Amino acid sequence: MPNCNDNDPNTYSKYPLTLMDTPRILRFLHGIAVNNNRAWFQAHKDEYRHCRSDFEDMAQQLIIRLSEMDNSLAHLTLKDCTYRFNRDTRFSNDKSPYKTHLGVYVSAHGKKGLHGGYYLHIEPGKCLLACGTYWLPTNVLTACRNEIMGNFEQWAAIVESPIFVNTFGRPCEGTWGDARGFGLAHLKNCPSGFPRNYEHMEYLRLKDYCVWTSVLDDFFDQPDWMDKALSVYRIGKPMMDFINDVVDDYE
Repeated sequence: MPNCNDNDPNTYSKYPLTLMDTPRILRFLHGIAVNNNRAWFQAHKDEYRHCRSDFEDMAQQLIIRLSEMDNSLAHLTLKDCTYRFNRDTRFSNDKSPYKTHLGVYVSAHGKKGLHGGYYLHIEPGKCLLACGTYWLPTNVLTACRNEIMGNFEQWAAIVESPIFVNTFGRPCEGTWGDARGFGLAHLKNCPSGFPRNYEHMEYLRLKDYCVWTSVLDDFFDQPDWMDKALSVYRIGKPMMDFINDVVDDYE
């Protein structure tokens, strides 16, 4: 985790921060994970409302702070960036009615767009910070891969820098749930239409351009946690901007 201090111009410690009651939120999320049914949820609905309100206060602060770093986000509202707690079970074998985490995704095009954004995830033992794009359509992925090949020197200066690798690792090495990662999913082999002997194939095999790093459950109890989170997002932003320049041609 990058260090933050008051003398670093990339930090935002001058802003006051109202801390969440993270232990209470995590206790509720643990409870719903163990008792994922409507009867338990209804019996604890007041607790859910308290935790949800606390989380949304934090999320609103995060949106404001990210907007200071990335002015393309200034128009976003809380509704643009947060999700329903109920799961959509229509096409899932898992019929559990509720999610077991809380998340906020701050993207200039909203949470349903292809344009990459910044994500914060709170779940017992699985808290993390992430940024980038995910589940891109094949035609957009093809365009991203071509852009990487055509401008590899610029791409490598970002994703092969020591601070980027130390924070997120290398492509195709981690999976969601690992301590860090670069790419949620990847192909086993060369994508169709690309040269099989390309020297940097690991970047073309990616099916998304998302990076993440995990944090401990007590991370959000620290008075400077948002400064530290912003430092992580700042490291991932140049990679995301590179990909967004391509993605935005398709939205």
